Amino acid sequence: MTERQIRLFGDPVLRSVSDPVVIRPGDSRLAALGEDLVDTVLLPGRAGVAGCQIGVGLRAFSWNVDGDVGYVFNPQLEAWGEPELVDEGCLSVPGFYFPRQRHPHARVTGIDAAGRTVVVEGDGLLAQALQHESDHLDGHLYIEGLEPEARREAMRAIRQADWFRAGVTSAS
Repeated sequence: MTERQIRLFGDPVLRSVSDPVVIRPGDSRLAALGEDLVDTVLLPGRAGVAGCQIGVGLRAFSWNVDGDVGYVFNPQLEAWGEPELVDEGCLSVPGFYFPRQRHPHARVTGIDAAGRTVVVEGDGLLAQALQHESDHLDGHLYIEGLEPEARREAMRAIRQADWFRAGVTSAS
């Protein structure tokens, strides 16, 4: 369908808890949303895109890790294993990577636009992406999970970023 623009840090939609998706037979808007999420995540360097990042306040996200591409509505996250420090970035906070704790394994269970069960499970980058996108649906950005000193550094860097100083709230 369409690649959608990414909302940037400071946009209120990123801080809002997303609403559950209600599946209605024949609802072409949900199929279009799934396609838009996939089209948007297919750009190089993208591992995941949450609905709120494209301005849609619904519990939906897409992923694109090592050739595994898809989308899910109403995901329920399970994550396990001893948390590890990993470098993490976000399309809504462009140009920055900071170390934060993530579980090494994760699984998401949800549905697609037709109401069929979707299960995606992985470790490493896929596990990190599933956790990251699930956080977005609860109105949280990855920088909230940083250690205090790293978070102060992140906020300093964000405030100095050209895109933030320009007051821009979306970019492709």
